[in-house]
Amino acid sequence: MPVNRRQILAMGLGAVLLRGRWARAIGPGSKFRFGQLVLPTGNSNPRPTALRRMAWEIEKRTSIDVDLTPKMVNLEKDSLADAPFLYLAGDREFEVPSPHAVEKLRRFLTFGGFLLIDSAEGTTDGAFDKSVRRLVEVLYPPPKKGLEIVPGDHVLFKSFYLTDRAFGRVALSPVVEGVMEGGRLGLCYVQNDLGGAWSRDNFGNYEFECVPGGERQREMAFRMGINIVMYALCLDYKSDQVHVEFIMRRRNWRPSDGAEPMDDTVHLPPRQSGKRKK
Repeated sequence: MPVNRRQILAMGLGAVLLRGRWARAIGPGSKFRFGQLVLPTGNSNPRPTALRRMAWEIEKRTSIDVDLTPKMVNLEKDSLADAPFLYLAGDREFEVPSPHAVEKLRRFLTFGGFLLIDSAEGTTDGAFDKSVRRLVEVLYPPPKKGLEIVPGDHVLFKSFYLTDRAFGRVALSPVVEGVMEGGRLGLCYVQNDLGGAWSRDNFGNYEFECVPGGERQREMAFRMGINIVMYALCLDYKSDQVHVEFIMRRRNWRPSDGAEPMDDTVHLPPRQSGKRKK
């Protein structure tokens, strides 16, 4: 049947409206957003301003589109599908969640979710640390492996910035621990209080001093946070050796001998898993 001009215009308008409906999927819902995990017991939010500040740094330093306000996620009640990157912090003991909540978290991690656990208690063997290890044992019962040291040459340490150890408000442990499944790091545990280094009050002042490395240590804590987020989003993309060597040259590293970067030195204890060759 012949189509007149009015029908052509109507079809064109319908196509535009339909395209507009599809375009709404690219909006606030597509932005990266931290999920702040809330547990029934303990203190799940010891650094209330940390994630917003970290989100701001990610937005300014990278091309990631970021929602600055973290989403509070109740493990017992809320769906985990809307927050693929979860952050759990604490400074005291907490109880292992219910079997239902543990199963939700296990499925979340198994099917691609990421969990960063950040200790703010200022010690490597305190009540929060013991609770974390209990939770990991329940999440990954034998024969699965639990927490293990992430090697210094893992892509986590070079996903955006080149680093080789853990940083934070304090320098308690130079290592990052994590759980690997199928070659993917899905759970990452840091004991140096990353959130304490990121926290900033409403007047723009950092809330906590970083010891012993001062503001350089704080900068490295931000870099570590960005590395973790980039790894969670991109996985092993930056493990390509050509890419790594290019970045090392741009950042004044000497790839031939594995030396430390000239401009990023923070004097912290050596890694427990061994030193790099100088």
